[in-house]
Amino acid sequence: MAVVGIDLGNLSSYVAIARGGGIETIANEHSDRMTPSVVSFSGQQRSQGVEAKSQMVTNPKNTISQFKRLIGRKFNDPAIQEEISKFPYKVIETDGGGIGIQVQYQNEVETFSPEQVTATFLTKLKSTAEAVLNTKVVDCVISVPQYYTDAERRAVMSAVNIANLNCLRVMNDTTAVALAYGIYKQDLPAPEEKPRNVVFVDMGHASLQVAICAFNKGKLKVLSTAADRSLGGRDFDQVVFEHLAAEFLSKFKVDVKSHVRARQRVLLEAEKLKKLMSANATKIPVNMESLMDDKDVRSSMQRSEFEEKAASLFKRIEGPLKSALEQTKLKPADIYAVEIVGGSTRIPRVKEIIKSVFGKAPSTTLNQDEAVSRGCALQCAILSPTFRVREFAVTDLTPYPIKLTWVTEKGDPGEMVVFKKNDETPFTRMLTFYRNNAFDLEAFYASNDVPYPDPFIGKFTVKNVTPNEEGESSKVKVKVNVNRHGIFSVSSAAMVVKLPPEPEPPKPEKEVNGKADASKEGEGAKMETDAPQNDTEADGTNPSEEKGNDEKMNNEDQTDQKEDEMDAEVADKSGEQKQNEVNEDENSKKDGNSEKDTKKGGKNKVKYGSRDLPIDEQVHQMSEIELQKCAEIEMKMIAQDKLERDRAHAKNSVEEYVYDMRSKLYEKLEKYITEEDRSKFISVLTETEDWLYGDGEDLQKNAYVKKLEELRKLGDPVVKRETEANVRPQAFEEFGRSLQLYRKFLDQYSQGDEKYAHIQKSDVEKVEKSIKDKEAWRDEKMNSQNQVPLTQDPVVTVSQIRSEHNSLVHTCDPVVKTPKPKPKEEPPKDEPPKEDNAAGDAPKEGDEKMETEPSQEESSSVDPGKTTEENTMEMEVD
Repeated sequence: MAVVGIDLGNLSSYVAIARGGGIETIANEHSDRMTPSVVSFSGQQRSQGVEAKSQMVTNPKNTISQFKRLIGRKFNDPAIQEEISKFPYKVIETDGGGIGIQVQYQNEVETFSPEQVTATFLTKLKSTAEAVLNTKVVDCVISVPQYYTDAERRAVMSAVNIANLNCLRVMNDTTAVALAYGIYKQDLPAPEEKPRNVVFVDMGHASLQVAICAFNKGKLKVLSTAADRSLGGRDFDQVVFEHLAAEFLSKFKVDVKSHVRARQRVLLEAEKLKKLMSANATKIPVNMESLMDDKDVRSSMQRSEFEEKAASLFKRIEGPLKSALEQTKLKPADIYAVEIVGGSTRIPRVKEIIKSVFGKAPSTTLNQDEAVSRGCALQCAILSPTFRVREFAVTDLTPYPIKLTWVTEKGDPGEMVVFKKNDETPFTRMLTFYRNNAFDLEAFYASNDVPYPDPFIGKFTVKNVTPNEEGESSKVKVKVNVNRHGIFSVSSAAMVVKLPPEPEPPKPEKEVNGKADASKEGEGAKMETDAPQNDTEADGTNPSEEKGNDEKMNNEDQTDQKEDEMDAEVADKSGEQKQNEVNEDENSKKDGNSEKDTKKGGKNKVKYGSRDLPIDEQVHQMSEIELQKCAEIEMKMIAQDKLERDRAHAKNSVEEYVYDMRSKLYEKLEKYITEEDRSKFISVLTETEDWLYGDGEDLQKNAYVKKLEELRKLGDPVVKRETEANVRPQAFEEFGRSLQLYRKFLDQYSQGDEKYAHIQKSDVEKVEKSIKDKEAWRDEKMNSQNQVPLTQDPVVTVSQIRSEHNSLVHTCDPVVKTPKPKPKEEPPKDEPPKEDNAAGDAPKEGDEKMETEPSQEESSSVDPGKTTEENTMEMEVD
């Protein structure tokens, strides 16, 4: 089972796997561990990664990059409108206010959603991992920015499903980095000691993220996060681009902003210049040939000049750094280390700002490019049942507060913040409602700091709610949670119902009446109150933490039943109808005590159960029908990609054969074809080349296969003649050596060599006849072949020579290698025994007797009724 971690970046992506007892970042087919996050559509095919990036200049309108900025958002979003103005490809509004990306694919205008484009790129990363692992990849952990909202996280999950992957966790970038940092540390403080606080700063291509984490042995906890979603490397690239564009316009009258391809070229050059300035303080020259209108341009820039022009951007870096520190109420002295990752943290000025805020020089112990993917792979290994990984608990947080709103039975509005900012996740809360019919719960972000224009998370309708037997509002338990993906949901709802009374069991006899009753009553009480003794789950005052895929659902169901019984009995006693629409069960402990008192009395004992209620949800997510449709489209495009690869390979084979044969006909094959035939063949090759770039430019695979077969009919005989002429002398030489070897055998046999004296004469005659026949055949074929010119097909082929050679060896070898018969062994002669030997062989008085031959006395002492082992033991004791 494969374990894969994916760092889905805005500019580039990385894939890490767990293998060989460690984590390894894998390389793609170009031997590069970095895969550009680009998808391109060209004619009948689509490409991803390196191939797609090469088309950003030549095919900009059909090459999609930075699609991560679009996923899960709406077209009218101001941030999206700003992004669209920078993209060379066309972005339109789809039904429901969504985003559509228009490209030319298979000679038609197609519109793809950002989720589909993301799924296309994930398919590429998946195939890269499968090629390295030689197995199918299903489970993965994928990273997202920590500031992603519920809608964006759901969109990523949809893209993963379209790509036919199973996402075990959507993990925050900084949390993945923290896991990669902490799991290998052997010197972390013990759980009961003061934790080690580490700051992680991730500044990538499009955003800045900061997280402060507390580490203890075997666990990490995210204390605070802060981010600027529109401050990254591309913003610094834009500063350099503006400088170059202004220089080119003033000096060379070239307006690169008015030309898409020129703009893309200058953007790529600006990125290279920024990297060079990070490593060098001197002035860096820039030269570009034929940028526009066949004009060559040049410019230069220095690091000090760059820092001056980007001063406003550098100033924004301090905000998230200070915000993360203020949320934890820690001082810079409480920070153990500051770890930096992401390509943009290589800018010297960025490092200086980080040092000024935290008072510590930033550390680069982690791989700045691959740390996120490695952390995701570690998390996937932890969640996978097939890998044994050191136990390491990861506790993340909720970046934004979440509130629920509803309408009471009287029509009044109600709301409650169910998750505060920086609450731990994954987490589950239990809420109590009193209703007599279906009701709606709406979730919103309760903060203005959310980088999303619509605070609405979702609408959840609890259905099939009915009044209780008394006609009053029923008690409904609702679970809300933020799962390990960071996604909010109403996970379940249950209505408390009164169970029918059980028939009383027959009374036993008086003698054991008390004991039996006590025993049965004890069992009944135990069944009613039997629930997990975890106060966090049973109380209702503190939400229970959700682990895995509802691993404790059975226990939680029992807990709910206990809580329902308590609340119901208290309500019956008091006779009051609770009008508070939401109750986090702050008084459940008191209710529990009342319940125990009631049960001790043994009177008016009422049992309650729960009935699950269906929940309809309306959230920012693709429906199951839409997901299925997109998955089918993706599968069709994957099949089309394979067909196109096969077609392109067949076409390339024809083109390669044309160029290869054209050069060989005047080089190594020149001696093996007549001038007339060469001229005809060259003419056919030229016609084929013209056909490839004309009528045959875009045909099916079969057309190219047929064309290649036609060419091979003309070229293969020439190639065969050349091959035969080069290999035939060696084959004849080997044949001749074998003939000499066997001829030598005949000479030695005729001279009476003892080595072959045992061989029958009839067998030797067979060898002699075979040698004579093969020599005659060889001489005839060699003479005939010497009379045939090289431009004609050979009289004898290498395969025929080797066949005759094998026939010779098959006939002669068994005779030549006949083994000598073994000499007969003579029986030993009978000799009279000598007196000395007889005396020597006779046992002497002091000699010991063999253990297996006991003396007569010992034999008489053996009990015949016992086993051999027992007898032996008795003999040893004696």
